[in-house]
Amino acid sequence: MSGALAEVLLPLVGLWLVVAVLLSAVRTVVVPRGQRPLLTAAVFLAVRRSLDLRLRFASAARRERLLGQYAPVALVLLAGAWAVLVIIGFTPVYWSIGDLSWLEALQVSGSSLTTLGFVSAEPSPARLAEVLEALIGLGLVGLLISFLPTIYSAFSRREVLVAQMASRAGEPPAVATFLIRQQRIRGLEDLSDTWAEWEDWFSEVEETHTSYPSLVYFRSGEGRSWLTSAGALLDSAAMLQSAVDVPRLPSTALAIRAGFLCLREVADQFLIPYDPDPSPGDPVSVTRAEFDACLAELEAAGVPLVADREAAWRDWSGWRVNYDGPLLGLCSVVEPPPAPWSSDRVVPQRRRVLRTLWRLHRSVPR
Repeated sequence: MSGALAEVLLPLVGLWLVVAVLLSAVRTVVVPRGQRPLLTAAVFLAVRRSLDLRLRFASAARRERLLGQYAPVALVLLAGAWAVLVIIGFTPVYWSIGDLSWLEALQVSGSSLTTLGFVSAEPSPARLAEVLEALIGLGLVGLLISFLPTIYSAFSRREVLVAQMASRAGEPPAVATFLIRQQRIRGLEDLSDTWAEWEDWFSEVEETHTSYPSLVYFRSGEGRSWLTSAGALLDSAAMLQSAVDVPRLPSTALAIRAGFLCLREVADQFLIPYDPDPSPGDPVSVTRAEFDACLAELEAAGVPLVADREAAWRDWSGWRVNYDGPLLGLCSVVEPPPAPWSSDRVVPQRRRVLRTLWRLHRSVPR
């Protein structure tokens, strides 16, 4: 490549990189729903792959600590990646128009982005580029200032019902535990307020976790998970609708519907395959023997059950089929602590970075 051609092409490549970083930052922080920036995905995938070897030989407690650090560390590194790539993108611009060496251009770019001003360039066009880069740096800082509190606020709101679920359904959460405790404390005839709370929770999780998919990786307290809590709640509501001999409440069915729609929307963000229109008779990951064992535990605790167990199984599995695939798919990605009927029956996904990025690229709406 001749010197004259390089002086034209390299600045254009650098500006393209800067624009790509800005679009990635805006799509990550500002644009809601349906956005899967490749740079954001690349950082999260690379950080996750870097943990694989340590996780393979870690104890259960250390594994939880490592996975708990994963999302916060990836977010910090994402901000660093934005800054570094903008500095790299402006370097050929200063090299081309500022009569500088590559090292000097890199120093000017770093000084401009951080607004430190310890190095400057000549002539005037280079000064204009410095101003533009400084504005971009301030803009990225502003995005981060608004982004991080939003993330942690949504995380805190999510964890309120997760903590309540731990006291109501145990750790890990189980269907039988939830229903038996509810029966003993307040009865099972009217749980409308419980289902209404969880319907609102599912709606908020759907909105926040599709707008900010990194929230999916933020882990709950030790032994808890938003995902296994959601699965236990949905299974309990389905059990109440199908096998427990109490009046059927519309709020129960609404909570289940809000739940499986939420899990499907979040699963779509991670390209998790599932059947969007399953038949009630399709197989589910929970076996009939496990279902019958749960009924036996409920019956021993005095929970009233319907007489027709065959119909109860058909009805319960007919509810479960709506969220079985998304629930298990998300469990394979998030790797929550083992819990019955959800994370205890999945194998963590080991996604290859380049292949996953290509699939993301092909699936992003144009």
